Formats: sequence, structure tokens, C-alpha cells
Amino acid sequence: MGQARIQHEDFDVGAEIARLRAGHDEVGAVASFIGTVRGSSGGAALEAMTLEHYPGMTEASLAAILREAAGRWSLVDGLVIHRIGDLRPGDQIVLVVALSRHRGDAFAACEFIMDHLKTRAPFWKKERTAQGERWVEARDSDAVAAGRWSPDE
Repeated sequence: MGQARIQHEDFDVGAEIARLRAGHDEVGAVASFIGTVRGSSGGAALEAMTLEHYPGMTEASLAAILREAAGRWSLVDGLVIHRIGDLRPGDQIVLVVALSRHRGDAFAACEFIMDHLKTRAPFWKKERTAQGERWVEARDSDAVAAGRWSPDE
């Protein structure tokens, strides 16, 4: 269940969702999330962002997150596309899509996938502003968001 892709090139959201839905007449809900590059960081205008990953490990991590979501909710299929390389403000970074029979499963799975992508997938982001370059560190808020899915909570 699920497809995970890492790519340099942009993606067409409508075409990707149509491809994923093809042949799935049982689907009653499609939930999606599109992440984009913000125009500022820490109060400074962002000129560019470079995303790097660990080939092989990143794809395996995304596939594991998709499998975990399918084990928690009744999903028909799922998709994660994550871009790497040099991106500019407004560019699309990530697409997460969850297909299910009912909206509750699709919404929850989409949010779960995105929360875990932010905390478990091996990506590194470097931002460039007029003040220079800096690597982006993990945010506590991302860990809190992913932690709410823990069975202990």
C-alpha cells in the first residue's frame, strides 16, 4: 500500500491524485496536504532552500510511514512525493495524499503521515537569506505533533 517518491522536479497535484484514484471506485474520500516554501524564515526574507536526503534510507522511511498509516486506518491507497534540491519561495515541497472509503480515515492518515514525515524521514534543509546560509534544525512543535499519535497518549 502506498507510493513514495523523492524527486527534483515539481509535481502536478491534480494529475497525481487522478493517477492514485484510477481504478479505485470504492474511494469515498481523498485528503491531501501540499507543503510549500515560505517566503521568510526567522524574520528574514528567504531567497532559497536546499533539501538533501539520504538515498535509499529516505524512501524506506516514507514507505514505512505509509504502511504504519495503513495499519492504523482503513486506507485504499496513499502517496508521498517529496522534492529535493534547490527550491524558491512558493515552490511545492511535499504532497501527501490519503484515499479511503470515509473522510475520517483519510483526514487522520494524511495528518499522521505528514507529522511523521517531519520527524522520521531523513531530510536536511538549508535556508539562504541575505544574512547567509543556515541548516534548519528540528522543531519541538513537530515532535509534539508526531507524539500525539503515540499509543501511550
